[in-house]
Amino acid sequence: MMVGAAVSVEGLAKGPIGGLHARASCRALTDPSSHGVAVRALVKSVRPVGRKARKQGTVSLGEFAGQRVPLDRESGKRSAVQCVHISPRQSRNGPDDGGWEELFQVPDPREQGGRLKNNWDVVLNDVRYLDWRARQDVYAIKAAHDKVVETLNPVAREHKSVSTLKNQLAALQDELSKAHAQLHVSEARVEHTLSKLTDMEDKLMETLPPQQRSQAQTQELPRTQPEAREIAEEVQQEVARRQRRAGQKSFLDVSGKPKVSPALKNFWYPVAFSENVDSKTMVPIDCFNEPWVIFRDQDGKAGCIRDECAHRACPLSLGALVDGKVQCPYHGWEYTTSGECTHMPSTVQAPTSVRALPCVEQDGMIWIWPGDKVPEATLPDLSPPSGYTIHAQITLEVPVEHGLLVENLLDLAHAPFTHTTTFAKGWPVPNSVKFKTAAAAALSGFWDPYPIDMEFRPPCMVFSTIGLSQPGKLSGTNTKDCPNHLHQLHVCVPSKTGTTRLLYRMSLDFAWWAKYVPFIHKLWEYMANQVLSEDLRLVEGQQDRMIRGANVWNHPVAYDKLGVRYRRWRQQQEDSTSRSEHSQIEDDFD
Repeated sequence: MMVGAAVSVEGLAKGPIGGLHARASCRALTDPSSHGVAVRALVKSVRPVGRKARKQGTVSLGEFAGQRVPLDRESGKRSAVQCVHISPRQSRNGPDDGGWEELFQVPDPREQGGRLKNNWDVVLNDVRYLDWRARQDVYAIKAAHDKVVETLNPVAREHKSVSTLKNQLAALQDELSKAHAQLHVSEARVEHTLSKLTDMEDKLMETLPPQQRSQAQTQELPRTQPEAREIAEEVQQEVARRQRRAGQKSFLDVSGKPKVSPALKNFWYPVAFSENVDSKTMVPIDCFNEPWVIFRDQDGKAGCIRDECAHRACPLSLGALVDGKVQCPYHGWEYTTSGECTHMPSTVQAPTSVRALPCVEQDGMIWIWPGDKVPEATLPDLSPPSGYTIHAQITLEVPVEHGLLVENLLDLAHAPFTHTTTFAKGWPVPNSVKFKTAAAAALSGFWDPYPIDMEFRPPCMVFSTIGLSQPGKLSGTNTKDCPNHLHQLHVCVPSKTGTTRLLYRMSLDFAWWAKYVPFIHKLWEYMANQVLSEDLRLVEGQQDRMIRGANVWNHPVAYDKLGVRYRRWRQQQEDSTSRSEHSQIEDDFD
């Protein structure tokens, strides 16, 4: 955005630049009945100065009129009159008497005083000030430019030493730099004022009845102003685009403090690897903001009970396992995997228990059902594909909301920019990244142009299969064409607020012997933590902005398809009332 309002709406209407196509009346700024369309038309008609001209130290105000200033045929340069685009018939005093300087002779609006009655007066006053300020900035640049021309004049040069010329040019260069810096400040002010105009227009539109709003959006300007009509059409197109995005935003509005709907509890969740829970080990976990402890009874059957003694609410996980029962460290009360208290030392035994969750083992994992509905009869299959050997199983506590972590895992387009020191080191940035699926609403597919297949499986599992041309090297565009493969499983369990319990499993269809290398698990843990740390600094930043009110799905694009579908699935679980916007989202990402 350059000096967008170097010649303001009112200045264009009153000033000597009669050739500008934004000569429309400024009354639209003070007339709310215009519904903001005319306002936007007038403001957008002020065309910015090109950056190239600014960098060269010359600013052609003719570009404000959306026109290119022609070069003088004899000198090959733009004259001062041409630079401000004042033709002889436009100048009040003729082409050679300096009448163009009237362009810069605008009074400072701050000296005029007057009470500002409403927001429109405030914005109009801002535009007038920007008009005055921008004219001063441009005049300062032009004055410095004229001094440079005068200094380099061949006649003047004959009477000056080289050192004198160098000093003068250095001083002028500094003067030009300051003028350009002030110009940038003016740009920021223009941008701010335009933003205020847009906000005011939106608020005004919201107060109108639907019929008047429709009429305002389709309002036509007089045919005597073709340029203004064209700009109004652009404004109408922008309004329509915003309305379309508003529908998306109402669906993909992920902002505020992290929260998880109780509806998501009614699923089977794998919460621990079986190998990490033996007869002597208790594993405390948090799931949906509730504390639980996992352990095995004397028969080796896994159980999950509330990590909170029925007596004084002491965490049971601080105690010990005694004959397949959890003993509270405070007063020695003992609990079975069903939650029943079977021993209460030093007092009369009474029927007491803590809550226990349905708990089963499958695919080398311990699963729980934290919801209040009847558990599903079948569990998702999380076993690695046939022919793969499990090489690593890692459990981590991640300080981000589980939905943000799932969406990060479902996004591959960030890899060349985020994972520059780990697995994506040296990856080229493709011209286009797409996630392709076989069905319209599928939660699985493959990434183009990478040899990577990916799937989201409810409620919180992400599968990915990566094709490798050779161990550790990614190449090709199709996993089927690659001789070696790496299979990953990520399970993102909602833990505490803003925290995820992550279970990671890595399998290979080659080098089966590598799992027996001493301390190899330490290498896998190190690599997993390195990759995760690259993601965490970004996703934690997202969560911080989300808590402050930002929408982390403010502008989804094509390669966000799988993440969008996950978010759609999740909101459908959280809100049983289907929304008409759901069907519209898909079209915007195909």
